[in-house]
Amino acid sequence: MALQFQTDVLLAPYTTLGLGGPARRFARVDSEAALLDVLSSPEADGPVLVFGGGSNLVVADEGFDGLAVHLGMRGIETLGEGRIRVRAGEPWDRVVDFAVERGWAGIECLAGIPGCAGATPIQNVGAYGQEVAQVITAVEAIDRSRGETVRLDPAACAFEYRDSRFKRERDQWIVTAVEFTLRPGGAPTVAYGELRRVLEGQGADVAGVREAVLGLRRRKSMVVDATDPDSRSVGSFFTNPVVSDDEARRVVEHAVRGRIVSAPGEVPRYEAGDGRTKFPAAWLIERAGISKGLRRGCVGVSSKHTLALINLGGGTTRALLELAREIRDRVEDEFGVRLVPEPRLVGVRF
Repeated sequence: MALQFQTDVLLAPYTTLGLGGPARRFARVDSEAALLDVLSSPEADGPVLVFGGGSNLVVADEGFDGLAVHLGMRGIETLGEGRIRVRAGEPWDRVVDFAVERGWAGIECLAGIPGCAGATPIQNVGAYGQEVAQVITAVEAIDRSRGETVRLDPAACAFEYRDSRFKRERDQWIVTAVEFTLRPGGAPTVAYGELRRVLEGQGADVAGVREAVLGLRRRKSMVVDATDPDSRSVGSFFTNPVVSDDEARRVVEHAVRGRIVSAPGEVPRYEAGDGRTKFPAAWLIERAGISKGLRRGCVGVSSKHTLALINLGGGTTRALLELAREIRDRVEDEFGVRLVPEPRLVGVRF
């Protein structure tokens, strides 16, 4: 089949934010072979943006001056008991449902996360005490420098907190499929405090944990819902900052000295290993004076969760990023901690 390219295709409808201008050229691919053909075409000589569900994209109002490639390859293949191979364009929540229906543990806490399976290793997606790096056994990706598909084991993926080799070397890699090894009949993960409190005394299985997670996410508008304007976002806009233990002590001392808390133990923080500490970004944001429901014209902060920046309808990427910078600067001025955006920014600087 001949390659089909479109011109000046608006990207906003392909994103959960509903923001972003047109791509100069656009193509949708439904197979790895078609993707390789597109990448070897003259249209791919300039900048190339490859995306799936658009749940992690913030696109400039001016759009993308290059070739945008929408991944449409779908499918979940069972390789053995608890082992699956998922093509990049498969909606992530369908993967979670597939595992939970079979009683396979390992990704039940990742229910309700929008987007496609191919994005999960790039971001090392995680929530409520799980992350995909714990269950990924291989990633298939096109190495653009060689023009061929390669298979990488977890060590080669170089996973870190909300990070991976694919994210750090984004121009080189395009994920086409992911293999997961789950735990048939395994106990669900109930490690996150908020989830533990919801499930206390229930003895939930993987299906029960999935439902509890979905309930928590819905209450925070972190499940995409056309009837909920608070869900028109990219989920968490900022990652939870990880700082040195010395920096963490300064944050805690400042919080006590400034009467933000009355005692050091009231500052939520977690050991991140290697002499580092992780703070909840939402806590820092709220203590820096940013409240839920804050509005700046047609963009704002979710009324349910301060980590979610939303498009109320008629917003612009420029306005959304101005709000994001305001939040970042307020936190840095108050605590000396600089927040880092979690979504992929296309055609904009932050």
